[in-house]
Amino acid sequence: MDNHSYNFPSDCTPLTNCKSARKPGGSTVVNMGNVGKNPPRDYLIWSLCNTLYVNFCCLGFMALIYSIKARDQKTQGNLQLAQECSDKAKWYNILAAGWNMLVPLLAVVLLVLLLVHLGSSKGSFDFLGEDGFQNFLKLFSW
Repeated sequence: MDNHSYNFPSDCTPLTNCKSARKPGGSTVVNMGNVGKNPPRDYLIWSLCNTLYVNFCCLGFMALIYSIKARDQKTQGNLQLAQECSDKAKWYNILAAGWNMLVPLLAVVLLVLLLVHLGSSKGSFDFLGEDGFQNFLKLFSW
């Protein structure tokens, strides 16, 4: 097509700005995948706390490993595997936190029971008496 056969609108020429001949802009839709669904949590801070405190049978360390895996999978876009790792990290954190609360609780209970036993009138010895400390040490000797 040559330039002589092409007809331009009267107010628009090829080298000028032609606002009236432009079409109105349309909308563009970009599909972002799972926009409405929240990504799974990774429980990383909770795992770090459980790893640093008591850490019975490495439960806190296992939670930390699965937390890092969940964060990596979430970053890579694999939300299904991230959800599985997140669930495992959550349960390891629950087990580790339960153990972390159980140890001090058992220590307090044993201390209270020992004090109640020593303070009772039917106790095996008089703790505050003359030979109280020696009798107390005899409890732990075989």
